[in-house]
Amino acid sequence: MSFRTSVTIVASPRPRVGKTMLSRLITDFHRHEGRQIAAYDLNSGDNTLRDFLPGQAMASDIAEVRGQMALFDALVAPDDVTRVVDLGHQAFEPFFALAEKIGFVEEALRHGIAPAVLFFITPDRTSVEAFRGLRSRFPGVTLVPVHNEIFGPTQYGDRYPLSMKDKVVRLPVLTAGLRKFVDVPPFSFAGVERAKYMTPEALEELQRWLRKTYLEFRELDLRILLADLRSAITLGA
Repeated sequence: MSFRTSVTIVASPRPRVGKTMLSRLITDFHRHEGRQIAAYDLNSGDNTLRDFLPGQAMASDIAEVRGQMALFDALVAPDDVTRVVDLGHQAFEPFFALAEKIGFVEEALRHGIAPAVLFFITPDRTSVEAFRGLRSRFPGVTLVPVHNEIFGPTQYGDRYPLSMKDKVVRLPVLTAGLRKFVDVPPFSFAGVERAKYMTPEALEELQRWLRKTYLEFRELDLRILLADLRSAITLGA
């Protein structure tokens, strides 16, 4: 098992840190790797994950029991589909409170699914405390710190309880010249339709950026695999 059979939750208690961009990239990375993928969008407003990837992402709502059951049943379905959750900041605590209450992590591991949380580290106290809380509440989850390089160098890693094994995933800066293409939905990083309206120079620049980004994801793939193997050994002991 590895990223291929996983649930990846992209999360932060703060808005506008890059969650939807990362969710788009993770979803398209799996498509690029030839994997079956399903994505779940827990956001409101415009330019959501389902706006950018209407063929892969679906809206989810956990405000009511029916929506909660539909989402969490899907996340633990043993069907070899990789799943990505774009967790809006307003749904952050309700989602994890419910996950803790129903034993989501334990259920996922029993079904052979590796749960991971990609958490955007930012210097605010809310995020620091939320990260610490997730590490304490969900020891079976691979908790991965993410830094969006658009905010500059990481200067606050010492505020987080990171160890040597907690390698930070870095989301490279996307130039303004590319953003004018990729920030207009619908847009897929895995789609050939982008070649119809992007210049050859822009396409080449985007490919270089994607190679750098996907390298981060492939390294993350191995980390999730190793973490999952450790969990399997622990469960079998």
